[in-house]
Amino acid sequence: MRKIAKLILFFTLTFVIIFTAGTCLKLLDLRVDWLKSLPPKPENTLTLFISAAHWALSLALFSSILLTTNYIARRKIFPLIAIILIVSMSFAFSFGISLTLNQLRDVDPVQTEGVNLGDRGLILSNAMNRNVTAIVLLEGTANPLGPRVTAIPGQPMVYHESTSASFDLPPIPFSDETPWFIKSLSLDLRQNSLVFQRMFSEGFFPYLIYTGSLIFLLCTIGYAVKFSVWPLANLFLAALAFRGILSAGTLLNSPEMQDVIRSFIGNVVPVSFALPMLFVVFGALVCVYLLLVFIIKRRVDDDA
Repeated sequence: MRKIAKLILFFTLTFVIIFTAGTCLKLLDLRVDWLKSLPPKPENTLTLFISAAHWALSLALFSSILLTTNYIARRKIFPLIAIILIVSMSFAFSFGISLTLNQLRDVDPVQTEGVNLGDRGLILSNAMNRNVTAIVLLEGTANPLGPRVTAIPGQPMVYHESTSASFDLPPIPFSDETPWFIKSLSLDLRQNSLVFQRMFSEGFFPYLIYTGSLIFLLCTIGYAVKFSVWPLANLFLAALAFRGILSAGTLLNSPEMQDVIRSFIGNVVPVSFALPMLFVVFGALVCVYLLLVFIIKRRVDDDA
């Protein structure tokens, strides 16, 4: 019982810490993107918070299960009880947070005006490096879509009378230096959060089937990855497996792949249930593998 209590405490603290930190970081990222928007748009803090929390929910779900299954393997807790417990707690946390965020959408948000970034002649560039592209807003942020001058190193300056659409400023100095694996991970987490929201809007049972099957697969995979005597190596291998599941979910939930799946299964099974069935089948195969390994080890021990 003491091991089970420690397991519950470990999972709860891990989930809460990752969810809170992920929400704060994503909210900061969304606010920075809002600050770079021209013309300045009204800010809706509640909407930004809900979007950040949905993204952080996906991050906390994958990360907490990954760390907890590694904890179960290291502490040698009976896997059947531990996995059932983690599946139940993961779904309870996910459903509770999704329900809370869905109710927050009904709250009338308070909007604040955009931030004034500068007056006439505002230069959009990197002050630390002048050998980069620069845009001069001749009328400032009061009319960011009005006349402006674009200065590209090694080329003549170009004057633009006006533009008909808003634009978002790229990161200074007008380039995106974020590592590709971080961008892809953030995008996959966002797509996964959108799937969670869509399933929740369709009802409790679609949400239960999809989220429960995904959590079941993550728990079984996380516990089964024990190819090394080093816990850190097992954690790294499990993280790679979780990353593959996240990417596969993004791919298989895309409209194009949904059409391909629908062409194969026809009207036998609803296309929305095809991916959960795949999760359950693959997780069941992993459980069979674990059971066979356990039986073989018992026979080896008995023979010895």
